[in-house]
Amino acid sequence: MDLLDEARCQRLKTTTTNLLAGRATLRTLFPLVPAELGGDFDLDRVLRFGSVPVVWQAGDPRAALDAYVQLYVREEIRAEALVRNLPAFLRFLPVAALFHGQAINVAGLARDAATARTTVEGYVGILQDTLLATLLPAFEPRLRVRERRHPKLYWVDPGVVRAAKRQLGPVGAEERGALLEGWIFTVLRAHNEASELYEEIAYWAPLQARQTEVDFLLRRGREYLALEIKAQPRFSTAQLSGLRAVTDLPRVARRVLVYLGEQRLRTEDGIEVWPLRSLLDALAGGRLWP
Repeated sequence: MDLLDEARCQRLKTTTTNLLAGRATLRTLFPLVPAELGGDFDLDRVLRFGSVPVVWQAGDPRAALDAYVQLYVREEIRAEALVRNLPAFLRFLPVAALFHGQAINVAGLARDAATARTTVEGYVGILQDTLLATLLPAFEPRLRVRERRHPKLYWVDPGVVRAAKRQLGPVGAEERGALLEGWIFTVLRAHNEASELYEEIAYWAPLQARQTEVDFLLRRGREYLALEIKAQPRFSTAQLSGLRAVTDLPRVARRVLVYLGEQRLRTEDGIEVWPLRSLLDALAGGRLWP
């Protein structure tokens, strides 16, 4: 498979149709996840270059990522005439990459990209339609409109977002947290595609506690599972504020903090502290929910 075909495979939604049932099933192709990489999985490499197959297999991943992004612009954007002003879209891409893992304020994004707000709204839609990025909504309990917040923007692959912002050197400490968080979001989505891991996913950030968040709140049936991600090798109780506050919600079946240490712990109030490998094993074995 050449670079063009491989790149297309990463951004296409494939549809399979059951003619007898008269139903169509939509499937999304994701970058390679640890269960597929097996012994080749290397977190540092994934956070730096991502795991798009054509990049993972390349002898020069930096060159492959550059080509991947250029190919996206040339084949997906220019050839399909998705935007009227290509230079404006090219200005938008690295700015949008800087918002990876952040609640997206379209007005601020438009200002930083020197582009009209309505145009930027369309550009964000293009990133979603071409599967380069996803908006993660804030959890909104019913009848509590005051808790509405902006969605967070997550690019589908660490290498792709770093290529978009033209930063492919060693991963800096300031970007490691967002890269790990975004990558785990993609891994969750990939496993959900295969095994219906959850029915809804959001982040939790109540207005009455502005510094309190939980990265991922999964819903299955009437139960919730809260996941907090920390790109740190040491665990501290100071990292638990969001998971402790989320108990205000009913039916939170499990609260898990995932970190880059080695020890698996459980706090007195029932919060589980998992090394990253424990999360990956739970996902691969279908044991995320209690």
